[in-house]
Amino acid sequence: MTNPSRPSRRTLRENTEPGVRVPTWLRVLLPVVLIGVWLAGAAIGGPYFGRVDEVSSNDRTSYLPATAEATEVQERLSDFTEGDAIPAVIVWAADADLSEDDLAAIDDSLAGIADLDVVAGDLSPAIPSEDGRAVQAFVPLDGDADLGDAVAELRSDLRDGAPEGVTVAVTGPAGFTSDLVGAFAGIDGLLLGVALGAVLVILVLVYRSLLLPIAVLATSLFALCVALLTVWWLAKADVLALSGQTQGILFILVIGAATDYALLYVARYRDELVRTPRPWDATWRALRRSVEPIVASGGTVIAGLLCLLLSDLRSNSSLGPVAAIGIVFSILSALTLLPALLFALGRAAFWPRRPKFDPDAALEDERSGLWAKVAGLISRRPRAIWIGTAAVLALGCVGLVQLQASGVPQSELVLGQSEARDGQAVLGEHFPGGSGSPASVIAPEDRLQDVADVLLANEGVAEVAIVVDGSGQTAPVTEDGIGAFGPPGTPAPEPVVADGDVLLQATFSDAADSIAAEDTVRELRTELADAVPGALVGGETATDVDTNDASIRDRTLIVPLVLAVILVILMLLLRSVLAPVLLVLTTVLSFGTAMGVAALVFNHVFDFPGADPAVPLFGFVFLVALGIDYNIFLMSRVREESLAHGTREGVLRGLRLTGGIITSAGLVLAATFTALSVIPVLFLVQIAFIVAFGVLLDTFIVRSLLVPALATDIGRAIWWPSKLARGRE
Repeated sequence: MTNPSRPSRRTLRENTEPGVRVPTWLRVLLPVVLIGVWLAGAAIGGPYFGRVDEVSSNDRTSYLPATAEATEVQERLSDFTEGDAIPAVIVWAADADLSEDDLAAIDDSLAGIADLDVVAGDLSPAIPSEDGRAVQAFVPLDGDADLGDAVAELRSDLRDGAPEGVTVAVTGPAGFTSDLVGAFAGIDGLLLGVALGAVLVILVLVYRSLLLPIAVLATSLFALCVALLTVWWLAKADVLALSGQTQGILFILVIGAATDYALLYVARYRDELVRTPRPWDATWRALRRSVEPIVASGGTVIAGLLCLLLSDLRSNSSLGPVAAIGIVFSILSALTLLPALLFALGRAAFWPRRPKFDPDAALEDERSGLWAKVAGLISRRPRAIWIGTAAVLALGCVGLVQLQASGVPQSELVLGQSEARDGQAVLGEHFPGGSGSPASVIAPEDRLQDVADVLLANEGVAEVAIVVDGSGQTAPVTEDGIGAFGPPGTPAPEPVVADGDVLLQATFSDAADSIAAEDTVRELRTELADAVPGALVGGETATDVDTNDASIRDRTLIVPLVLAVILVILMLLLRSVLAPVLLVLTTVLSFGTAMGVAALVFNHVFDFPGADPAVPLFGFVFLVALGIDYNIFLMSRVREESLAHGTREGVLRGLRLTGGIITSAGLVLAATFTALSVIPVLFLVQIAFIVAFGVLLDTFIVRSLLVPALATDIGRAIWWPSKLARGRE
């Protein structure tokens, strides 16, 4: 007796009947044109990998919202000083007191760098520490120069001129920015090479083929080339802001997403080659059945990413459209270039395991294998499986209470060796902790002393100075007014006045990137708002404060919005209300587990100093948007099978038919995001772990066990309120 829930051999053979005949010239011309267009796009876009630096910036202040106080101060600094110089702090230190000869050599070294092209103004004199074991100096560097090269040149010259037994380091804003630029130096070659290499290994192991992995990688790489070309020109026109961080995420997202979409099409195409004798018919049948899940999956990711446009931070709001552009070209490449390549290669694309036309073999494949066994297990005990897996995931969420995502010091952004971080530590041992990165306070000229009094009264402020000439020269301000440079009797210099305002600089007692310094900024803003309304506090520490505040606000706004948008898309795709709600809940549960486990690993294994407030937001957007992809791949196939075989059998058939390909796609995406960890930047390493671990959770637990078991247990009611809910169980 035949099982009515399974297709008969006759049905399978009927599916192989030819469709509309297409002229031979069109079957040849269309693939050639598609391949040619993508080749041209890749040829034009490829060279732009080496030109990203021309349109990217890692200056954190430039990514602040326009309404941030630190941004207002930054925009007005040029009114008080010449140009847009970035300060570098040089610190010399020794284990013993510096001798007269040491001090003379330091003065000579300082004089020697004054003529460097990268120096944008007058250098400060060498300033000895009170303990006599260190000297600091401030050097303005040209903000339009390549800061990485500028600081490298400065460091080289200073090391050559340092006295024996004296160490020298360049730190401050210029030093930290240079180290960050250096961390992103390998993003074009190293990151791309590791990601593509990981994908190639997985594809070879999965398909045990040589040509097919190359075709899939070409799909991903060509999509990335064209996406980068588009993004580059938009950044050139100042439509988008591009940074090393955004660039890295774009690379990984396009490679991972394009490969996932390609794998979905490959699976459909291979199935159709078994059921259909002609590659042309197999191509069109595979395309018709792949378009909806691929477009829906990509559309979900794009919708989630575009929610970032509501972010107050330009770095976040620009990442949304940049990454969305990458996903658009990933979809287009998977649905045009890959079908053309595979049609051109024919069955040889799968060599040496070429699929043969054999409808009976297709039927047998559906009834055997690992995923048939998993489906059998779920059919026997669905309730125990979904309750058990949900409990395990809920247990992982407990780690969320240990998540430290309130911000990290600037000195901790770069992992591994950092001369700027080492120099900042030395600076803090011998000088006030905030030396080199003072807060910039803009206030009305007629309230100068009132502002100074507020600053001096705060325990977190060590020194106060005022800018007295266009080169950035400052004079000390005390409770008695502006001090003089020269001997007693020398008149006090006049401050620089712009639009009735003056610029004061407050050096903090604590390191500029410390939590204590951030607390001082918040206190000063509150005190000045009461004492001198209109006074503005900016600078490096204020930038950190405003960035963290904006990130927290973004999380509160964007997270629920992403969930709502994805829920609507799923409802439209599955023609159901209950199924989308359950899919979103399972994905959120998976995200909570990933973040909980990540918090434990970051705190107790890697011993990270914390996390940026944007880490949970980025992790959420990527995990929920990408994680829902696999549920879309699964449930769209389940719905298709349920229409023919009933819901419970449709769930099991959908799992059997998609299990292998979705697992492969999950491994690919996890591997590509893991590649982000080769860039020694704390934010990217944390995102790499969260997304890679979360994707594996989605792949092996949520999509393989939890969702199928839950759908099987609920039965046809899962499609409520559509007609399918009233169909066969």
